[in-house]
Amino acid sequence: MSFSAASWYAVLESSVPKGARGLVVALSGGADSAALLSVMAALGAGFRGLPLRAVHIDHGLQAAAAEFREACLNLCEHLGVPLELIRVDVQCEPGVSIEAAARDARYAALAAQLQPLECLLTAHHRQDQAETLLLQALRGAGVKGMSAMPVCRAFGAGWHVRPVLDVPHRELLQWGGHLESRKSIDPMNEDLRFDRTYLRKAIWPLIETRWPGADIALSRSARHMAEAQELLDKAAAPDVARLRDGDALSVPALRALPQANRINAIRAWLSEAGVEAPPTVRLAEALRQVFDADADHQPAIVWGNKALRRYRQRLFLTAADCPRLEEARAWDTVLGSTITLGANLGSLTWSAQSGGIAAHALPPAVIVRRRDGGETLRPARTARTQTVQHLCQSQGVLPWMRDALPLVFAGGELIAVADLWVDARWCAAPDAPGLKVAWNNAPILI
Repeated sequence: MSFSAASWYAVLESSVPKGARGLVVALSGGADSAALLSVMAALGAGFRGLPLRAVHIDHGLQAAAAEFREACLNLCEHLGVPLELIRVDVQCEPGVSIEAAARDARYAALAAQLQPLECLLTAHHRQDQAETLLLQALRGAGVKGMSAMPVCRAFGAGWHVRPVLDVPHRELLQWGGHLESRKSIDPMNEDLRFDRTYLRKAIWPLIETRWPGADIALSRSARHMAEAQELLDKAAAPDVARLRDGDALSVPALRALPQANRINAIRAWLSEAGVEAPPTVRLAEALRQVFDADADHQPAIVWGNKALRRYRQRLFLTAADCPRLEEARAWDTVLGSTITLGANLGSLTWSAQSGGIAAHALPPAVIVRRRDGGETLRPARTARTQTVQHLCQSQGVLPWMRDALPLVFAGGELIAVADLWVDARWCAAPDAPGLKVAWNNAPILI
């Protein structure tokens, strides 16, 4: 496809969602992204009148980072496109390649700054798609992995669009040929220690020599895989609907499915949550542990930063690290006073409630902390005093959430456990004014 405004407009129409409100080109400073930004800017008034801007992510991993920034600044000034520079720190955990860690950090930063209904445009082309399929196959990926990269997917507050995914690399470079002096060479793209670079530099030329047009054939295979994955997702939908038990899956219902259907249903469930499923062998082992563990055990299968946990015949998707209320803190006992509990734990606010906690009996400030073990309270005037542990068990509070519960103490005495239980001995008469603990944006507990 030779470049023209009409042909490029057709490419965008087929890939950019109708509801898009803006376009953002991920600009590395290299030839591919420079060409993409060039053709976007060449549309003049723009595509559908949507505003266009560019974003450059600085990983700070190499000496050439300053050169990349300068190249992006010069290119955007030349094209008259607004540019935002974002610096990220790449944290490379054990077992994760620096290449993968940099990619994850880059996309996390891009997702975080994307405005509602904006489209992030990246310059992935046909050879990128072919390389991705080969790399996934060499890693033993299944159907979803070998469907490679989609043209459009939900991303951040908008979408990630790859408009040139079916465009040959040579043609993309021709579109930006007049920008040759405005691009930079990324040393990571020349380093054969990285899998994709090794495939591109050492293997791909041999493939093309033996099988001309291999990028076309492999891209077609990726589309076939994507179509097959769509069928698998449709097949999984009724199974997932039957398995749902609140925010979890029913273990007995899961056990009743054939093994292949179980795996397919869990993959679909994880995909809905935006989580990449573990490898098939790991997932099968996870199910074995879920089914075989004793009733009083809570097996946890961890991969990456996620985990599958069983509790009372329900299977939950959780963070790998259980949430935990950190340091104890003081909380003023004033109507409307709010205390923040920490990341993903919400906040507590004092609100008014007849028959609630007797405000006149409270000190000027109470202490909020997590449980130490052995704490007790009386949940009703006619009830006996019970341990918090027993109350959690009787109400089915998820075990991995119990250290996240904010316990409220007055003068060393436990008066409330968040908004779950209040010690009746601290309550006012039923028709008398009192205070209530309101837990705002509380995590799922039961």
